[in-house]
Parts: sequence; C-alpha cells; structure tokens
Amino acid sequence: MNLYRTAAVVTVFSALEHGLGFLYRIILSRTLGPEGLGIYQVSLTVFAVFLTVCSSGLPITLSRVISKHRAHRYKRGEYAATTAAMLITLLFSVPLTILLFLLRKPFSNVFSDPRCADVFYIFLIGLSFTSVYAIIRGSFWGNKRFFAYSLIELIEEIVMIFTGVLLLIVFSTGAADVNKAAIAVLISYLCSFTIASVYFFVRGGRLASPRGELLPLLKASLPVTAMRTSSSLMSSFISVLFPMRLMTAGYSSARAMAEYGVVYGMVMPVLMIPSSLIGSIALVLVPELSECFYKGEKEKVSALVEKALNATLLIACMLIPFFIACGEGVGVLLYSNAESGKMIVRSALILIPMSLTMISTSLLNSLGCERQTLFVFMLGSLSMLLCVWILPQFLGSGALLVGMACDYVLCALFSLFLLQKKTGKLRSGKYILKLALATFPVTVCGVLLRMVLMRYLSYVPALTITILVLLALEAAVLTLFKLFDLRAFFLKFLPKKKIKVM
Repeated sequence: MNLYRTAAVVTVFSALEHGLGFLYRIILSRTLGPEGLGIYQVSLTVFAVFLTVCSSGLPITLSRVISKHRAHRYKRGEYAATTAAMLITLLFSVPLTILLFLLRKPFSNVFSDPRCADVFYIFLIGLSFTSVYAIIRGSFWGNKRFFAYSLIELIEEIVMIFTGVLLLIVFSTGAADVNKAAIAVLISYLCSFTIASVYFFVRGGRLASPRGELLPLLKASLPVTAMRTSSSLMSSFISVLFPMRLMTAGYSSARAMAEYGVVYGMVMPVLMIPSSLIGSIALVLVPELSECFYKGEKEKVSALVEKALNATLLIACMLIPFFIACGEGVGVLLYSNAESGKMIVRSALILIPMSLTMISTSLLNSLGCERQTLFVFMLGSLSMLLCVWILPQFLGSGALLVGMACDYVLCALFSLFLLQKKTGKLRSGKYILKLALATFPVTVCGVLLRMVLMRYLSYVPALTITILVLLALEAAVLTLFKLFDLRAFFLKFLPKKKIKVM
C-alpha cells in the first residue's frame, strides 16, 4: 500500500473515531450539563498528567527507534526496544498508582470540588493498562502497522461510547452521572489493552532482553515526556487557576466551573476537528521521515516536510470559512449554548497556528529535535499562563481563547524556524498566501448567505444550505487557484491496471 492510500485509510479511521467522539461529547454535554462536564474535564486533565509521565514520550520515541532498526535490518533491536519501553512504563505507572491510592485523602485536596477526586480515582485504575497499550501502539507505529493501530483506537472509542450511553441513558443506577462517564472510559482502556496485547503476540511480537536499549530509550524519550508532562501540568494548573481567576473577577464558583466546561468541553472539541486529519498525516509520515533521515536522504526528507505542511495548511484553511459562517449555529444546534457558538466563531483563525504546531512538533520529534520542541513548548505555555492570570477580569472566558492563540502562534513560528534549519528552505510561503486569497471570498460569501437564510429559515436548514454552498464554493475556488487537484487526488487511490504481455 503506497503512502497516499495508507494516509487515506488512516484518515478514514481517524475521522470515524473523532466523529464518534464528537457525538459522544455532545451526549455528555447534554447529560452532565456545563458544571458536570467541567468536573469530568478537570478530573480527566489531572489524570492526563500521570498518564503523560508514565508513557507519553515513549511511543513516538519507540517508533523512531524501531524505524532506525528497520533501516539497519536489526530485528532483535526492535524486540529489545519494545520490551525496554514496556518495562519503563510499568516502573513508573505501577508504583505511582499504588502511592496515589495510599495517599487518597491528602491528594483529594488538590481538587476544589470533591466530586473531581471520585472521578479521578476511577480513571487511575486504568493507568498501567493504558500505559502499556500506548507502548504496543508505538510498536505498531514504528512497524507501519497503521491498520491495526487505527482499528484498535476506533474500537476503544466505540466501547467507551457504547458503555457510556448504556450507563448514562439506558440503565438507571444510584451512581452520579459523571462517575458513570468515568467508568465507561476505564472499560475502554481495559478493552484496548487486551486487544492490542493479543494482536501484538499473534503477529509475531516478542519480548527480549532490554539490555542496550533501556537507558538510550529513556534518555531519548525524556524531552518529549517532559514537554507533554508540562503540557498536562499546564492544563491541570489552568483548570484550577482559571476558575479561581474568574471568581476573583466576581464570578460564582458554579458559574466559573461552567465557563471552563464551555471552553474545554464544548469549544475545544470543535477546534480540534483538524487534529484527526493532521494526526493521520503525522502517523503515516513520521516512520517514513525517520527512515529517510537515518538513511541520509535529505531531499526526500525536505519533500516530505513540505507535503506535510501544505496538507496541514490546506486542511486548516478549508475549515475556517465553516467555523466563521456556521460556528454560532453549531453551538446552538449541538450544545444548546449560544455562547459556545460565539466562541467558535471568534477562535476560527486559531486553526492555522494550532494545526502548524501539531504537525511541526511531530515532524521535529521524528528528526530527533525533542529538546528544541520542549523549549518551544515552554515559551508558548508561558504566554498562555500570563493571559489566564491577567485577562479574565477583562475578557472573562475569552481569556482562555486569547491565551491559546498566543501559545499556538509562538509555537508555530519557532517550530517552522527549526524545521527550516533542519531541512533547508521551506517552500510553503506562496502556498499559504494563495490559500488566504482563496479562503477570504468564500468566508465572506458564507457569512452573507447565512445571514440571509437565518431571516427565513430555522437553524438546521439554514446551516445545511450554507454548508453545502460553502463546499461547492471551496471546490471551485481551490481548483481555480490550482491549490488542489481533485482528479489527481482520486487517481492516486485507483489501482493501476496491469498490462498483459502477449
């Protein structure tokens, strides 16, 4: 299967996974309400810190190490690296889980709301299981088993949604709804761990002595782990700090938690829509990029980076007109919350730096620039923290959106600078300029059309017509500007005809 077909398969799975997750988020928002969604999000954010500490830097580092061994045809090295990664994650996750349960009473004081602690400890049961699953997933990634990688991720999402719907809607029990949602997540963790473990060994995966791989793997993964742990810590800190700063500005405790729930539980899932497509690009390109890098194929590395950046820019710019023209209606239609829709509209332009940050960080890590990406992350996080501390009294919940914008803009600029130094001249400047010229008239037409339609139609038909017209306009404009060749795109996925020799 060539690179384009692989990317298409991964994108389909990723789109299904994120689409189902998005629908489930709507169910949670309507079942738990803004306050319950805030409790769920705060607990999940704190749990993510410990999950990040135990495993986050290891999968991508393991995939890069496996790619390096594949380039040198060293099979035993692949097994040893995978075993070393499993051992490292268990040495962190098991003692940490035991310690946190022993210190449950004092640790629960970290949360301003005691309900958050109950939800957190449900998540904590699955820490070791999902950490090991992350390592197995990293081995799939390095060996380019993208179908298994994507399928198990999709199954995990389906199990979580199915279990969550049963517990929240079908079965009536005495447990709090937010606890039921956490139990659904735990069951999905156990399921994905079991399926991945069985598949790993069935497909010839083996454990080997980690000698020679343990310390190098740990050392290489530390910058990525530090960056992602810092990110999780920052998210956890903001989940505590932001409501506190809103309360200082005169908000009640319930309203402050609800505001946080709106931003992270309603707005962010919409903003993260491009992540499924960008994640697919990164998933397919990272092993390929690592192999080319270690083989010294500089021209191919530069070409792959350019393709990744251009595809990312295309995805972000194609979505911006929909966010600006339809965002307010989406907030009302999905969440019955007008404020979330207004935030989606105001934050539409964040898609560009956010998407560039996502892809460039993955590309830099695959090229061995983990320390540099950690430094870039710290700069962006500092700007985010300053915005959350200073701006709530002036902007309310909008302070979070401004903080995100500052964070992503700084990270994108510095990451692109590093990529240019690593791979040579980046040739995406003209491409983004043409995208901007193509996107602007489509956005204006979409806004005007929606304003007219909303005078005569309700939300659903108005949004549907606007979306269909925007799709047609984008196809026409992108073709006119020669930014996307639809015919060539589909031809890449058609099987080539074999010529019979007479």
